[in-house]
Amino acid sequence: MEPWFDELAEFLRIPSVSADPARAADVKRAGEWVCELVRGAGGECEIVDWHGQPLAVGELRASSEPERAPTVLCYGHFDVQPPDPLALWESPPFEPEIRGDYLYARGVADDKGQLYLLLCGARELAGAGELPVNVRFVCDGEEETGGHSIVEFLEADGRGADVAVIFDSGMIRRGLPAFNVATRGVAYFHVTVRTGERDLHSGLYGGAALNAAHALIQTLGAVLALDGRLVEPLRTGILAPTQVELESWRELPAGADELAAQGARPMDTSAAEEFYLRTFAEPALDVNGIESGSPHLMKTVIPARAVANVSIRLAPGQQVAEIAAAFERLLRDAAPPGAELEVELLSSAPPGVVPPDAKAVQLGLDAFERVLGVRPALIRSGGTLPIVAALADRGVPTIITGFSLPNANIHSPNECLLVEYVSLGIAAARALFAEFASL
Repeated sequence: MEPWFDELAEFLRIPSVSADPARAADVKRAGEWVCELVRGAGGECEIVDWHGQPLAVGELRASSEPERAPTVLCYGHFDVQPPDPLALWESPPFEPEIRGDYLYARGVADDKGQLYLLLCGARELAGAGELPVNVRFVCDGEEETGGHSIVEFLEADGRGADVAVIFDSGMIRRGLPAFNVATRGVAYFHVTVRTGERDLHSGLYGGAALNAAHALIQTLGAVLALDGRLVEPLRTGILAPTQVELESWRELPAGADELAAQGARPMDTSAAEEFYLRTFAEPALDVNGIESGSPHLMKTVIPARAVANVSIRLAPGQQVAEIAAAFERLLRDAAPPGAELEVELLSSAPPGVVPPDAKAVQLGLDAFERVLGVRPALIRSGGTLPIVAALADRGVPTIITGFSLPNANIHSPNECLLVEYVSLGIAAARALFAEFASL
């Protein structure tokens, strides 16, 4: 058995599902597990109750002259996605098991297993008296259900850092690591159209009464992408990728293969060729759900109400307030006369940008190349990580990387992490901390 297995398995066995209120105590227990590891390594760590959300906050001080050493902020989350559907798991989701080359368990790749790599890397250096930096751990238990408590805590905390490290991403393929130098933001809206007091008989009023479903379709048509591009007001502020980034993207799998692997069909004839440009560097608008009238039963009515959830993934460089205002303006201009329109911004997070030429990023690339034998590619993430923008606003460059593979089944049954990447990830964490001594 691998020397780290029992310890990591203990962490993974905690069913810290933040989406399930019945598991709140388990989420806190997972945070306490993180604290115990940091304290066992000679540091200080405690659970901070942030408006009902548990944060594990602690620090391992540099082995010598900590007051003069750089500070590395390490973030990870100890909550996990629900394991459903359980019938599709080949082994119990909270009973870690090694099968072949992989370790299987819920949270092993997202993100408890990867957080463990950073914790162990710092512990090993501290235990040997060779930790050259102060390592501050700030970890949350609600990333899977929002992730805003950590942002609010950092804003209130006020302490800076010389660099931040997040192991919550993945490899491009086995043997080829990646650093994310930008993340997209998100603005999530609830759109409601009302066209009357009640649903009407379509035989008696059809062709004369305004139909809410039709009005919603017409209204949303004004903001949908054409040939993969949103209308100009929704493209304001886009930060174009650098030539270095574009060259790194050529290392990525073909866009057509990425779509096919998910059973998806291209949006248009250019979608596969422009896959990474569209998912990394362009804003994207998606209607996430629509409801009106009777979509399941045969019911001949003219609906008086129609609702939709709409999300916009903001490209790096864009501002939430500016894009949200443009979105609402476009909808109101497109709504037919007589339609009452309500637009509610349910949640949002800004995009984050990390300067790829920052000294900390270059030192990180050197560390990974020394351990893995290959220099990581610089890519962007189409997803949203609120903490990245919060750190960027404070001038803290962030290393966003990780060791999960495309077949890690994150958020799905049979989540897994390559066994050899546990030891390799710990070594990479040690190398990062060593390189950051020169910051």
